[in-house]
Amino acid sequence: MFRSVNPATGDEIATYPELTAPELESKIAKAATAFRSWRRTPVAERAMLLERIAEQYEAHSEKLAVMAVREMGKTHASAIAEVQKSAAAFRHYAQNGPEMLEPTEIATASGARADVHYLPQGPVLAIMPWNFPYWQAVRFLAPTLLAGNVALLKHASIVQGVAALMEEMVIAAGAPDGVFQNLAIKSSSVAGLIADERIVAATLTGSEAAGRAVAEQAGAALKKVVLELGGSDPFIVMPSADLDKAVKQAVTARIQNSGQSCICGKRMIVHADIYDAFREKFSAGMKAVKAGDPMDAGSNMGPLSSFEQRETVLAQLAAAQAAGAKLLFGGEALPGKGAYMSAGILVDVPLDGDLMKEEIFGPIAMLFKAEDIDDAIAIANAIPYGLGSSVWTNDADEQERFVREIEAGMTAINQMLASSPEVPFGGIKTSGHGRELGAHGLHEFMNLKSVMRPN
Repeated sequence: MFRSVNPATGDEIATYPELTAPELESKIAKAATAFRSWRRTPVAERAMLLERIAEQYEAHSEKLAVMAVREMGKTHASAIAEVQKSAAAFRHYAQNGPEMLEPTEIATASGARADVHYLPQGPVLAIMPWNFPYWQAVRFLAPTLLAGNVALLKHASIVQGVAALMEEMVIAAGAPDGVFQNLAIKSSSVAGLIADERIVAATLTGSEAAGRAVAEQAGAALKKVVLELGGSDPFIVMPSADLDKAVKQAVTARIQNSGQSCICGKRMIVHADIYDAFREKFSAGMKAVKAGDPMDAGSNMGPLSSFEQRETVLAQLAAAQAAGAKLLFGGEALPGKGAYMSAGILVDVPLDGDLMKEEIFGPIAMLFKAEDIDDAIAIANAIPYGLGSSVWTNDADEQERFVREIEAGMTAINQMLASSPEVPFGGIKTSGHGRELGAHGLHEFMNLKSVMRPN
């Protein structure tokens, strides 16, 4: 049984039954059957389904958003934006995806004709997190359906209401039975699904530990897996940057989703020449953040997703301070019924300390002083993660150095990093491998079949 608890109040919202073994088997069998016909459905018809799903998301945006607010605490405004972004992703693949699936011609040295065809392979399993409960799942779901594969979603235990609504939207859009199914199962069932010969691949967004487990299971079964395992993204500010704009975006990055975002800057690395000015302005911005009722438009951020998540962040802060870091302000559990905490800033974080190997999933920023660009890059790369990065400089040479030398799958220049349906999303190092979104994400779970023909 899954319990849905409102982190803003601590009250139980609903309970959801876990699938029994026979029920789970029935869903897997249904997926395998659905794939046999869905793979032969013309791409234009698959695209039309995505358009209709986008329409469902737009028509029911309030219902979808409120469920996310109640289950994991994001603000109503950000929940609405997430639903709209999800609709845009379905529409992007509906309108642009068919061209991405056209065979690619290849010139050969012999002059023979050759091309690459993009063919579906079967049911794909997604293990998704709670922090962006629609968007994280949609960036898997939209390309999977367009590709001609079928989708199985194992969502996070605390957002089972969201998962059920996602399935409801696809069914309401007229999807064939079994093309997309929500699996209300616990993590202990994942290994058996990956081993099942009917499931051809898996994708996971989650913790490093979960990623290692799924990668091991997929490796044993010789199956493709895409992993997005979070990160501790650098947010680098150099002297030529627009300081006020950088500070404003640094605050937004750190408190977005109550600090529970994989790709928003967590480590603010600031050049010594502007460090004091940045620290003063950034501190003022973080102190002004209002944590409150996520349905209240005046709240900058809601609670953390659960009381357990808040305890995890508080424990990280305590350990960091014991290791020598200094908490300038904030980082406290706020009084009341909800899982609220105040935004805060850590300084003097040891570069060889445990916190540099962890991801803080809460509204806490780490602030570092860099002596020059070499030092900034060294601090940025001094972690096992490599997901995203944001660099603020108007010096073209510095921009190119950051692009070349920061160890990350993504770099944003003079803006906060954000995902987009058109752009490949993913990381390197312990942030995972493979890509979501864009043409790369569409092709990840397809058979890239090379076809050679005589002259």
